[in-house]
Amino acid sequence: MSTSRPARPAPLAALALTLVATLGACGDLHAPDSRTGAAPSASGASSPSAPGASPYVESGAGDGAPHYDENNAYRREGDMAPAHEKDARREADRIRPVLKRLWEEREWDPATVRDALLRLGYEEERVTKGGKRLGGTLTVTGMLARWKDDGYVTPEGTRVALRVHDDACVSAFVQKSNFEVRTNGPYPETGCFEPPYGH
Repeated sequence: MSTSRPARPAPLAALALTLVATLGACGDLHAPDSRTGAAPSASGASSPSAPGASPYVESGAGDGAPHYDENNAYRREGDMAPAHEKDARREADRIRPVLKRLWEEREWDPATVRDALLRLGYEEERVTKGGKRLGGTLTVTGMLARWKDDGYVTPEGTRVALRVHDDACVSAFVQKSNFEVRTNGPYPETGCFEPPYGH
């Protein structure tokens, strides 16, 4: 009597495995192959070398992160009317030589910078605790604290903001390493000053 088993169950097992593999892939959509431009298709095989694009990436998003534009809206300056931008450039041209002289003289503390700019005829901006502007156009402050090593430090130097029009500003800084004067539209949360990162 033979002890061998009949060969019938092997084809049945192969059929079952094929059925499971086919059903397991059913309905899977895969991103188009960026090399061929092929349209999405249902497939049981995936290619680790051709990942699909995130469905959350916004067009024009800086680093491609989801919600980049929304998360960084506070860092986008407003638009300036062309005539107001011209006025802002004219004021920047008045401020630049003053800050350059102070930088060369190694004078970048807020009191010295404020005094020098007030001599140009600007008036300090006055604001209520609620944020309502009462007059004046010039704001001079110290630098923002920055994280360094294991704590916050406030570097020497001064930040300057001049509101030329509601939609046009001059922003500047002067510090030990350098100085800068530029024009910009106001920021949604910080007015003429560029907001810090890490919102």
